[in-house]
Amino acid sequence: MYNDNPTLSGLKKEIDESKQGEVFFNEDPEGVTVAGSKHFYIESYGCQMNFSDSEIVASILAESGYHPTRNMEISDLILINTCSIREKAEETVRKRLRIFDKVKQHRPGTLVGVLGCMAERLKSKFLEQEKLVDLVVGPDAYRDLPALIANAEEGDKGINVFLSREETYADISPLRLGSNGVTAFISIMRGCDNMCSFCVVPFTRGRERSRNAFSVVAEASDLYENGYREVTLLGQNVDSYKWENPEDSSRINFAQLLEMVARIHPDLRVRFSTSHPKDITDEVLHTMARYENICKYIHLPVQSGNSRVLDLMNRTYSREWYMDKIRRIYEIMPDCTISSDIIAGFCTETEEEHQETLSMIEFARYSMSYMFMYSERPGTLAERKLTDDIPEGIKKRRLQEIVQLQTEISLQHNQQDIGKTYKVLIEGNSKKSDQDFKGRNSQNKMLVFPKRSDLQPGDYCYVKVDDVTSATLIGTIVD
Repeated sequence: MYNDNPTLSGLKKEIDESKQGEVFFNEDPEGVTVAGSKHFYIESYGCQMNFSDSEIVASILAESGYHPTRNMEISDLILINTCSIREKAEETVRKRLRIFDKVKQHRPGTLVGVLGCMAERLKSKFLEQEKLVDLVVGPDAYRDLPALIANAEEGDKGINVFLSREETYADISPLRLGSNGVTAFISIMRGCDNMCSFCVVPFTRGRERSRNAFSVVAEASDLYENGYREVTLLGQNVDSYKWENPEDSSRINFAQLLEMVARIHPDLRVRFSTSHPKDITDEVLHTMARYENICKYIHLPVQSGNSRVLDLMNRTYSREWYMDKIRRIYEIMPDCTISSDIIAGFCTETEEEHQETLSMIEFARYSMSYMFMYSERPGTLAERKLTDDIPEGIKKRRLQEIVQLQTEISLQHNQQDIGKTYKVLIEGNSKKSDQDFKGRNSQNKMLVFPKRSDLQPGDYCYVKVDDVTSATLIGTIVD
């Protein structure tokens, strides 16, 4: 419960109303506060890697005696794990920091920290100009959090944004906060060596380094033994995973790691994200096809459907090359679904080139896509070498056309599933009704269906699809 102080009650309303965008809270499942202990509150924005990182941070803080809480106003430490991919994400973080600052005014001694991708780029603004935070910690410096907190408690600013070539946090068991107890993320690598001209990730997360394969398998095994039934292997570019065993110099690639995790148990589903089109191999595709518990779903960002724009983006493939990759996926796995990332209005994009992006959506038949207007990010190759010359009105119109087409194709995609029966992993209650379960099939499509008393989250069941929307399959359990 929030404090009964009327001033804090008004602040609670402002806190709730300030939440914007896709925000997930990592917190103790029961919302328990522990008397006499220090508490931390953490919000995560952006990609799945950020949510996974927040669980690593929670584990490190737990070792230092901190307990998680969902009640911001009783926290001794408020953290926000940030994303720099788009300008809107940074605007949202700034709004949240101003809210956190008001919490500090009501609770002197509370520390506020910025974690993740915004830390390095905006450290001086946060610490010196705007004075909104006490800690700024980059994605490779989370082990240093206890020392940085101690410094901040003494009145010094805690800052570490050093990017490592070795850090993978392989030995840290993430604290699964806010978990449904069924699905979990496992980070298998960090950083990115691709220099896409629009992307800030190589500058905020550093170079690629892969985690010890046996530590990944051990973490997945432990999750299965503790009741989890699905793991998602995470990396900025999972297909470039490569780890060399120092004991015998043997090397393990992503296809081999995928198989190692799939072999833990047939009831442990395996997903992965994200793939770069240039790196996903036939070996990966055949491994997926061979194991029923490796989900038949690939997130394969195209970004643009035009070869000239792809070259400006430094994506290292052409329109034709990408189309051949799509054909190969469907050839090896006809039942596979593919999703994508698409940018509208990249530098110098013409109307004809935009039309090629629309035609790519139709060709690939994406089940869904993440679609954005181009947002120039400081420090990227595009910001230094290209001109962001597409008017915002044209960007918005092109984005709307992309969204409209993708929505139509998603609906058509789902309509083809009516009458089919899928094996579904029950994840929990539907968002709209506690009388219904929700769960995904192998193709990453969400199904909603009436509950049955002999089933619970973590169980598998078969669901026949009766109706659909563009985003959801609606069905009933069948024997």
